[in-house]
Amino acid sequence: MSQDRITWIRLSSCYLPLATPISDAKVLTGRQKPMTEIAMLFAEVETKDGHRGLGFSYSKRAGGPGQFAHAKEVAPALLGEDPSDIARLWTKLCWAGASVGRSGIGVQAIGAFDVALYDLKARRAGLSLAKLLGAQRESVRCYNTSGGFLHTPIDQLKVNAAASIARGIGGIKLKVGQPDGRIDIQRVEAVRQHLGEHVPIMVDANQQWDRPTAQRMCRIFEQFNLVWIEEPLDAYDHEGHAALAATFDTAIATGEMLTSAAEHGDLIRHRAADYLMPDAPRVGGITPFLKIAAQAEHAGLMLGPHFAMELHVHLGAVYPTEPWVEHFDWLEPLFNERLEIEGGRMRVPTRPGLGLSLSEQARSWTRETAEVGERA
Repeated sequence: MSQDRITWIRLSSCYLPLATPISDAKVLTGRQKPMTEIAMLFAEVETKDGHRGLGFSYSKRAGGPGQFAHAKEVAPALLGEDPSDIARLWTKLCWAGASVGRSGIGVQAIGAFDVALYDLKARRAGLSLAKLLGAQRESVRCYNTSGGFLHTPIDQLKVNAAASIARGIGGIKLKVGQPDGRIDIQRVEAVRQHLGEHVPIMVDANQQWDRPTAQRMCRIFEQFNLVWIEEPLDAYDHEGHAALAATFDTAIATGEMLTSAAEHGDLIRHRAADYLMPDAPRVGGITPFLKIAAQAEHAGLMLGPHFAMELHVHLGAVYPTEPWVEHFDWLEPLFNERLEIEGGRMRVPTRPGLGLSLSEQARSWTRETAEVGERA
């Protein structure tokens, strides 16, 4: 039995500024304001024997202070625990905050601890996270999203897409969901003609369409040979997504907004997606992500994890069938290391754990910290 114990935890609330305010369909339809920053929650865990792990979660537009506050409240429950008992500790943290439920902000705060414990375990073993979990491949297909937002003019959209492909990224995702659908069609058609038929293209409507509009737009988009149409409907309209998936040749992708393994299980039971898009920090970390992936594999679904490529490159490498991992360069300033991209693929880091360390820039953007326990 391991005698090592968790003795010290540091939490950091870090706000990553975005160079350009980001607009998708939720902004153009008045549901949200442009996004200007991302709230990161970092958890650093250390043991009596000197082993360390780094984990993170995040929120966009709102929720950062709440995640930090919840994490600070439940963190003492980890002190004195064996860091190897990750699944048991996830449950313990969940019950420590049981009154706020088993999804949403409560489990997103737990996610930072969960990722840190997996990082610690892999580092201690001298293995990358992917190798610790059982990698299927040494690289994953990747596609870029950050160059395709709705605030980007068509000419710049084409420049961004071509630059991503030239950089070695394998596919391009374009945001759609304009109030005027004709503009969506023009933008997708322009990029398809600019890149040619061989380049994989995805589109993302960010939940903006009603069912008749989604039917119409999915039918029109069939001609562009897309990899998938993402979130054409409200994220919880599983029956509507299932109808689209059954009707059209183009795959339907959804799942990024769901915040627990149970919610993903409901989506899978409805056959509401061809590509499932779980977000590990959003569902509560690696422990619930692996439960979701097992359900998806059993259902024969393809996988396209949402955001956080620094984590999902490892988790995508573990999935039995070839996934697509989303490339966002937004989080890069937070870490000293960079992912390698070549030939349409993202290489899985071979460094122990996640292969990440916090940069001085991340420290400078940190607004609040909290520590529990004592360093060894």
